Order: sequence, then structure tokens, then C-alpha cells
Amino acid sequence: MKIDTREIKSFFYSQYFSDGLRMCFGILFPSLLLMQFGHFDMGLTMSLGALCVCTIDSPGPLYHKRNAMAAGNLCLFIVAAITGFARLNIFTLGIEITVFSFLFSMFTVYGNRAASVGTCALLAMIFMMDKAAKPSDVLLLSAIILAGGVWYMIFSLIFFGIRPYRAAQQTLGESIGDIAKFVRIKANFYLSDTDFDENYRKLVSQQIKVSQHQDAVRELLFKSRIMVKESTNASRILVLTFVDLVDMFEQIMSTHYDYSHIREKFKSTGILKEIADLLQDMANELDNIAYMVLSNTRSKYKPDFNTGLEQLKLRIDAIGNGENGTSNIALKKVLINIRDLNERIKSIYNYYHSKSSELLLEKSSNDEYSKFVTRQDYAPHIFFDNFSLNSAAFKHSLRVSLVCLIGFITAKSIALGGHSYWVLLTIIVILKPGFSLSKQRNYQRLIGTIAGGIAGIAILLYIPNKDVEFILLVILMIGTYSFLRLNYVVSVIFMTPYVLILFKFLGVGFVVKERIVDTIIGSTIAFLASYLIFPSWEFEQIQQNLREVINANVNYLVKIADSILGREVGTIEYKLARKDVFVKSANLSAAFERMTSEPKSKQKKVKEVHKFVVLNHILSSYIATIATAVSLKGLHKGQTENLKLLKRSIAVLNDANKKLDGIVIDLSTLKLPVATNDGEPKEQSADALLLNEQLGFINKISADIARVTDNILN
Repeated sequence: MKIDTREIKSFFYSQYFSDGLRMCFGILFPSLLLMQFGHFDMGLTMSLGALCVCTIDSPGPLYHKRNAMAAGNLCLFIVAAITGFARLNIFTLGIEITVFSFLFSMFTVYGNRAASVGTCALLAMIFMMDKAAKPSDVLLLSAIILAGGVWYMIFSLIFFGIRPYRAAQQTLGESIGDIAKFVRIKANFYLSDTDFDENYRKLVSQQIKVSQHQDAVRELLFKSRIMVKESTNASRILVLTFVDLVDMFEQIMSTHYDYSHIREKFKSTGILKEIADLLQDMANELDNIAYMVLSNTRSKYKPDFNTGLEQLKLRIDAIGNGENGTSNIALKKVLINIRDLNERIKSIYNYYHSKSSELLLEKSSNDEYSKFVTRQDYAPHIFFDNFSLNSAAFKHSLRVSLVCLIGFITAKSIALGGHSYWVLLTIIVILKPGFSLSKQRNYQRLIGTIAGGIAGIAILLYIPNKDVEFILLVILMIGTYSFLRLNYVVSVIFMTPYVLILFKFLGVGFVVKERIVDTIIGSTIAFLASYLIFPSWEFEQIQQNLREVINANVNYLVKIADSILGREVGTIEYKLARKDVFVKSANLSAAFERMTSEPKSKQKKVKEVHKFVVLNHILSSYIATIATAVSLKGLHKGQTENLKLLKRSIAVLNDANKKLDGIVIDLSTLKLPVATNDGEPKEQSADALLLNEQLGFINKISADIARVTDNILN
């Protein structure tokens, strides 16, 4: 019960609930205020504008929000005005729907923020379709809608200006929680009853969430001038916590070994269960940190795993003394990684309890932070370069355009009642660039609408009191926007009764049947279209993901080779290479997950792609392990055998990438040092032996990846 209570509290502290409150107030306020002055219709129109612009109000740097919402308001006014005149003739309205659906869907080529501006414009078009207005009133009506959008933009910017660090703090807390779940999944590899294949699936799925949240934190921290350039303790602590968090994730990734071999060798000793239990305890502490950051509180308890680590060391030493050679060397490496994880946890606790936090942020410069964020290019040529059937964005836009036209014709022909825009609204919400995302959103929309419709009927039939209904309206509205990004089914379940109660207040009448029927019509059209009209299957695009992830791993290996050659490779260079590997790996894992939800006939070579995903995870984990040993400890420089193994791995991966039409890295700069004979060969240390063993394993994994790549292509 305690864990459940913590989860509930975490939700109310989260950015999702904060978004729900902000959007609810921003949309309702104009209607409630102007109703007091007898201008409810005007207030309702302003709320419509606020509703459109709030779709742009997603997490991100403040100036990105400002620019996007300003562009959204401009599109809002233009589209509302054009639609107001176009609706006077059904043919001109049909042409407008077709053209605008294509145009604003193409905004996806500029990223998610620009795509939300396109969605804002399409919502304005849909809501204006059935708005009865005389030609002389169209511009005034459009100006009122614009006023609502401008109101919401100003309110949102003020909201974030009052607490500039809160959004980053919430996203950071959620990111720490994701890593805690990742640690738990990693801990399961040490348990004897764990199914490795199933656990790998969970691991790569969780890695996607970790990567997405870390990207969101990077956006908020390193693209925000306030966070990086201000010298306040709050911004310093957030930046330092995130830097340590990313390093911590690398350490967790580095705890990967040949688990089947370790299980077979050490299962009878009981040591693996102790390792798993210690990792689970550390995951619990990470959850405590996540809650501490999320709730903006300070914990009096300071974690101490030193006793457990010392006991684990004694057990590992005892196993080594009972065996010949270096049989416990892998366990010692695991212990080192767990110790590093413990140090990261203690460091983060110290940031939030330090009294001399003025000295906290002396590690990195602002220029270094800026290297870790991706800059979106808004050049016009990008838009026109995508005018090709080879572009997924172009095919998606064509699909949306044709389907919206079909939906419009269907709605005017057979839809019930006077709210035919629900059909188009359903189509716009459901249709996504990929089939799997459209299919998922389709099911979610249908289930949510039917369940929410039943709840709405119960409220309207059994709760006649208008005051209670208004309170429920506000609660349902907050729930709708709180779960919009978190759980879409729940969001729609809240949304349907909220819309039904709203229509009752507006005197529209009982529209449950109309809403459900229109949703079914829109869902059916969208589902068929995603399968039949310019369908986008993951297998057609998976090769790009394979190319990118192989290239990222090769670049990471080249950095290690440079270090072994004695060249100076900065910490930032390593971290940038590491980030590229993790991001590209998460993209590949996400593409594979989408592939598995497509029709069986379209899941080409899905087993081979799954093997590639798992092998890539193992490869990147081993590379992270040896990168730490080579870069941070400065070990094994100039060893010819190690460089040979690295060059062999790079050559194999290069060959695989060449078959995928990818970039081939030039190996001419990685020349072997001239061999010297200094007498008797020196005995290698345990660390050197382990590194050599790990490089050999990377060699084997690289060959496996090359073989699987051949199978995918054939």
C-alpha cells in the first residue's frame, strides 16, 4: 500500500498533472470570465482558440514554446478565416480540407514541435467547419479565436516564468524513475529462473523510455539559456544531477556480461542472487531519489550500501580462492560497476544536501553542454526536398489529405446529427506516419470512447444537479489533459463524458450515440487507410536504423582505438560518442517494437531484426565497459594485440554497413605501433586480461551482427 501511495503522490507532483491543471484553467478561464459579463458565446469562441493552441504546449525550452505558439496563433487566424469563407460552399470546403490536411501534415519534417503547430491549424479548420457565421462576421470570429490563442500563450509563458525550473525538475525525476526500472530489469539477468529472451525484450523496451526522457531533459536543460547560464543553485543542481544520471546509465549498461556463462559457472555459489538483491535495493534508492526530485523535498536518510558491498567482495574473494586462475574476474568487474553505481547515488544525494553548493558547477562549460543537444533545421528546402514518394512524411501527408476528404464526404452523407466534424477529428487524431502507431491509437480511441460514453450516460442520468456536474466537468477535463501524453485510453475515457456534459450545458442535447457512431466511422476509415493508402511499414525503413546504429558503434570503437594509440581523446568526445550509440540504439528498438504490432505478413525478417537488436545491446554494453577502462583509467595504451582486435571488429562492422549502403569509416589512421622487443614479455595484469577477453567477445558479437545483417538483406 505504501508503494501505491507513493505512485499516486508522484503522479500529482508530475508534469502530466501540472499540464492538466494548466490546460484546464487556460481553456476554461475565458468562458467563465466572459460569462459573468453576459458574453458567454464570445468566451466559448476564445476557449476554442485556447484549446487549439494548447496542443503546442508540450514540454520543452521556454523560447521554443513561445516561438511555436506564436506561429500557431498566426496559422490559427489564417486557417479560421479561410475556413469561415470556404464553408459557404461545400466544394470549396472540400478543396480546403484536402489542401490544408496535406500542407499542415507536412510540418512533421521539422520535428514534433512543428508537427504540433500543424495539428493546431487542422483543429482550427475542423472546429470552424460547422460554425454558422455570416461572411461579414468571419474575420471578427477569427479574431476572437486568435484572442483565445494569444491568451493561452501569454498564460502559459507566465506560468513557466514563475517557476522556470519546475518542468525540468519534473522531467528529471521521471527520468530517474525510468533508470530505476532499467536497473531492476538488469538485476533479473542474475536470477536463475529468468528467461533471457523475454528479459532482453523488456530491457530494450525500457531503454527506449530512458532515451526519450533523457532527450526531454537535455532539451529543457541544455537548450534553455536560463538553466545553463544562470548561477543559481537550483539550475546547478539540476544540471549536475542529469550529468551524473547519464554517466550512471552508462555504468548500468556496462554491467552486461555473458549471463548464460555466468549463470552456469556461479549458479551453485548463490552469489548471483546476492548481486540481484543488491541491485534491487539500489533501484529502490533511485526511486527514492526520483520522488525526492519530483516532490522537491529533501530526504533525511542517506543511503549506505558499503556494508552490503563489503560482504559481496568477501564472497567474491572466497569464490576466487576456491577456484584456479582468474575465474572470479568477471564477478570482480561486476562489483566495480556496482560500486560506481553506489558512488553516483551518493553524489546525487550530496547535491541536494550540500551547504556549499556555490562550488557545484565547476566541471563543465556552457559550450560543452550545447554539444549534447540536436538543433532542428527549419530551412525551406527541407520541406520541398521531401516532396517524393521515398519520403515517409510525404506519403503520410498524402494519406491524411485523401482520408480527410473521404471522411468529409462520408460525414456529410451518412453521419448523424450536426457534429460531423467529429469524424474528421477522429481521423486527424488517429492517423500517424506508421501503421503500428495508427493501429494502436485506433484501438485506444474506440475503447476510450465507448467506456467514456457509458460513464457519461451514467453521469447525465443519475446526477441531475448542475453544480455537481460542473465540478465533474472540471475534474474530467483535468484528467483528459493530464493523461493525454501518459495514457491515451484513460485520456479518452475522461474526455468523452467531459464533452457530453459540456454539450448538455450548451443545450445541444443527448449526443452519446452520435459521438460513438462518428468515432466508429472515423476509426474505420483511418484504419483502412493506414493499411491501403500509401502504407508505411517498418521493414521498409529498418535498414536506415541498422545503418545508423552500426555507424554509431564504429565511431565509439574508433575513439577507444585512438586512446590505445596514445592520442588525446577528451571526455566530451567519449560522451558524445556514447550518447549517439544510446540514442540510435533506442531508435532501433522503437522501430522493432512498432514492427511487432504490424500484420504478420508485413513483419519481414522480424526474428532476425530481434537478434540484431539484442546483439546491438550486448555490443554497446561491452563497448561502454571497455571505454570506461581505457578512457577513465588510462589503461592498456599501446597494446598491439588490443588494437588488432579493435581493427578487426571495426572492419567487420564496416563491411556490414557497406552492405546496408551506410558510411564506411576509414581505418588508415589506426596504424599499429612498431613492435619492439624488450626482452621477456611482461605478465599481464587482471585488468589487461579482462580487457583482452572483452575485446575478443566484441569481435565475436561484431561477426554475429554481420551474419544477421546478411540474413536480413537476403
